[in-house]
Amino acid sequence: MSEAQEQVVFGIEKVYVKDLSLEIPNAPQIFLEKGTPAINVEFHTRAEQLGDDVYETVLTVTVTSKLPEGDKTVFLVEAAQAGIFRISNVPQEDLDPLLGIACPNILYPYVREAVSDMVTRAGFPPVVLQPMNFESIFHQQRQMQADQNQAPTTH
Repeated sequence: MSEAQEQVVFGIEKVYVKDLSLEIPNAPQIFLEKGTPAINVEFHTRAEQLGDDVYETVLTVTVTSKLPEGDKTVFLVEAAQAGIFRISNVPQEDLDPLLGIACPNILYPYVREAVSDMVTRAGFPPVVLQPMNFESIFHQQRQMQADQNQAPTTH
């Protein structure tokens, strides 16, 4: 390796819970309800540069549980798991996949634990989030953006 080529750096500086909330809007009556609630899970990731070679990635998971009869909310949990990453000497075309795939993969086990723990502490059976393929999600989002950019506009 020549002196002009510098070694790629990818390091985890900090992993932390950025935001965590739980709502049980129908407590305590909801604990007396019968029926199997439906669970809806939504994911969102975002990344931003904090300084030279320092980035923050946030993986937000929202879990909503509702009873099918009457559409009554059992609970709502939102967890934003974040990480600060030091990334340098990475080609620009590789930076977005690193922030959109590798970083969420590192954060996901932490957010899974936070959600399961929060739901259990609220008195409900644990919610175990299934494994996620962040690479597939990243490429789907890129394809949707490309499709939107190619859509004809009418004036």
